[in-house]
Amino acid sequence: MTMANRRAGSMADNDAVIAAARAWAGAPIALATVVSTWGSAPRPRGSHMIVHADGRFEGSVSGGCVESDILTTAAEVIAGAPFVVKDYGVADAAAWEVGLPCGGEIAVMVQPVSAQGFDPELFDRIAEARGRGAALTVTTDLDTGQSSLRPQETARVFVNRYDPPRQLLIVGAVQIAQALAGLAREIGVATTVIDPRGRFLTEERFPGVALDDRWPDEAIAARAPGPATAVVTLSHDIKIDDPALIAALATDTGYVGALGSRRSHAARLERLAAAGVSEDNLRRIDGPVGLDIGAIGPAEIALSIAAAMVRTFHDQA
Repeated sequence: MTMANRRAGSMADNDAVIAAARAWAGAPIALATVVSTWGSAPRPRGSHMIVHADGRFEGSVSGGCVESDILTTAAEVIAGAPFVVKDYGVADAAAWEVGLPCGGEIAVMVQPVSAQGFDPELFDRIAEARGRGAALTVTTDLDTGQSSLRPQETARVFVNRYDPPRQLLIVGAVQIAQALAGLAREIGVATTVIDPRGRFLTEERFPGVALDDRWPDEAIAARAPGPATAVVTLSHDIKIDDPALIAALATDTGYVGALGSRRSHAARLERLAAAGVSEDNLRRIDGPVGLDIGAIGPAEIALSIAAAMVRTFHDQA
């Protein structure tokens, strides 16, 4: 039986767990991981919680429902008890005691962070891969609790893929971009605003956001967009938006969106086709950009764009 997870690496809150594990290197710690879910489980497979011997912890496996029990189990594992996979569900009286009455079921593995469990070097490898924009897969033998980068020949294994961090490249430093950059920050998507127009692209208008004043085709190509990247054009200036779309569609960019009306989008498709963009790539453009929620004003339009981006990321996971 293989328990596979394909979304863990895209979850920004696991980054905090990885950072804590690296900061606590050498200390006795345990790692809790959601290895299976059913129904309305509060956290997806692959969610982590790291526990230090002194009681500190980072991350979550249930949004608060079973954390107290996991802390107790982690302390036992740190003290030398063997790794364990614990099941929580509404049919289990213990689950009600620790607060899982939501109708879902989860299984959580608790293993030592050691050469006999989750090797601490794996945290470094995951962080390095994410820094390069690469995915990394860790497999765990559910009979022994041993995790490895190598495929494991066993009947029961949990496969956890850590995808590259999601990033959003916004082309056009307009008002919608201000709202969209804020939403992206809240959902853990690293954002860069690209605009060669210096009067638009200022730190005052985009505090705490990465800014790039190069022409969009150059700026996008430099970031080597892939499946975990979204590119959204908002400038309403074809000299800026069109080169950005061509650059984004030249790679396997995960989400490509373009602001505009249906009429302007039809004209855009004609221009891009004339520039040599294939029909298949033209169909990849979400235009007019965003989910149809009847959005009015920059903030609601930004919300519709963020929702479309997240849906696309999830659909391809």
